[in-house]
Amino acid sequence: MKPFLSQLTGRLAGLAVGLAAAGIVTAAAAGDISGAGATFPYPIYAKWAEAYKAKTGIGLNYQSIGSGGGIAQIKAKTVTFGASDKPLTPGELDSAGLTQFPTVIGGVVPVVHLSGIKPGELVLNGKTLADIYQGKITKWDDAAIKALNPKANLPSKDIVVVHRSDGSGTSFIFTNYLSKESPGWASDVGAATAVEWPAGVGAKGNEGVAGNVAQTDGAIGYVEYAYAKQNSLTYVRMLNKAGAAVEPTAAAFQAAAAKADWAHSPGFYVILTDQPGKDAWPIAGATFILVYKQPPNAADTAAALAFFKWAYADGDKLAESLDYVPLPDVVVQQIEKSWHDNIKGVGL
Repeated sequence: MKPFLSQLTGRLAGLAVGLAAAGIVTAAAAGDISGAGATFPYPIYAKWAEAYKAKTGIGLNYQSIGSGGGIAQIKAKTVTFGASDKPLTPGELDSAGLTQFPTVIGGVVPVVHLSGIKPGELVLNGKTLADIYQGKITKWDDAAIKALNPKANLPSKDIVVVHRSDGSGTSFIFTNYLSKESPGWASDVGAATAVEWPAGVGAKGNEGVAGNVAQTDGAIGYVEYAYAKQNSLTYVRMLNKAGAAVEPTAAAFQAAAAKADWAHSPGFYVILTDQPGKDAWPIAGATFILVYKQPPNAADTAAALAFFKWAYADGDKLAESLDYVPLPDVVVQQIEKSWHDNIKGVGL
């Protein structure tokens, strides 16, 4: 299979979708919508952009540079919208003059490159995963991994830990989960878009982590599920809060979000890691868009909101094809009401 970004680039020839994470510079046509940030939703934003341009002639220049970069660029007012998998708190939004809303729900998935291990064959829990990423477990045949996988043929091979090198909402979701599962991780490392990683090598973007794991025997990394699927990476099953070993599927991501109370969460600030329920994927999260309440260019912001309004109405099947979970209609209604209430001068 061709690398995922090569496939997308081929399908999106002529479309102004920024590929900054891959070092590809694409000129934005006049009238295109500009955005930057999270690599987690890049696959679905690219699919939506292709369909939206075919329908309207309006393109999307989206730079897949990581959540930290997206937050920085929207605050610098160099793009119309920022994108982050780490939601900003209501206080952070207010201080920056921003509002935010979720677009889709997905899952962060541990992936490995280990000879003889098939997708879904290996099972890990949060504590063991944290110990691997802290450098406390360094061999694949460690007793803790063998206890979770008594029938697996685990080699006595060094574990090569791969993590994000950029400010990343995917890292926030991942480290937030590890902090809930491991007191040692919570106290020594913590949860953030960028942390001081105790072990391993860094790679830029979900794309970089996926590529590094694919090329390195003995590696373990974490990526949004679409990257694991499109690159045929070996995903790991996880023991969830209920003690059940679950596979990363859209149904499992949806189960994680089943009890999310969007209506009573100011700024749609919802964290979906380590949710209860026997079917819930434990490392799930929503991804968010950031725009100004008083946009510097109201017409550009109106065009961006029109794109997302179309995506909510007509983009569900495209999202599901990449195993993202579309938001329920009632949440979409709440989001569109928040646009009307919070964003000035865009004609909503």
